[in-house]
Amino acid sequence: MKQDKETRSKLLQSARDEFMEKGYMKASLRNICKNAGVTTGALYFFFEDKAALFDAVIGEAVQSVYGIVRGHFEEEVVLAENSGRLTLPERGEADDFEIAKEMIHLMYRYRDDILLVLTKSQGTRYESIADEFIELTEMHYRSMADKMHLAYPDKVIDDRFVHWLAHEQIDIFIYMITHIDEEEEAVRFMSQAVTYMMSGWYGLYTT
Repeated sequence: MKQDKETRSKLLQSARDEFMEKGYMKASLRNICKNAGVTTGALYFFFEDKAALFDAVIGEAVQSVYGIVRGHFEEEVVLAENSGRLTLPERGEADDFEIAKEMIHLMYRYRDDILLVLTKSQGTRYESIADEFIELTEMHYRSMADKMHLAYPDKVIDDRFVHWLAHEQIDIFIYMITHIDEEEEAVRFMSQAVTYMMSGWYGLYTT
């Protein structure tokens, strides 16, 4: 029903504001309902508890980011497996920058929700989300380093370096979304970051 959709929408916006102002732990369901102009009964009609409400606020943003990251990683794996290796001429800086721009556009579309997850999610299952993305990225880099080894047998990348590299990549995106307000400026920033990251990655194998 239209009225149910409007009520749910009001609750989500009120919750987003409350979570952003006070963080998940200190957010008040009573205040959320009051600011939305609904009863607590209405809230529990749509959401089981505070955790479910938080999930509803940020879930779409989180799943969308996961989708792009996993899709990009899977594409690189397929390319490497089809060619038996992954070298600079086969996948260059321009390709990765296009993926980065897609990610930037998505992150700025959901910027408020992403900031909410990164800065106000203590006490939820999302409080270690940066570490989860780092782990996912580290696994991918380890896999790609092993495949690059086929093209460059004398080059072996240490696990500790791969772990640091994954940290660095995720930190670049976290810095961007938390410090740069405008998407256009973020694209310029990421252009430099991609050049730096790609030059460093391939420099490990070609120098």
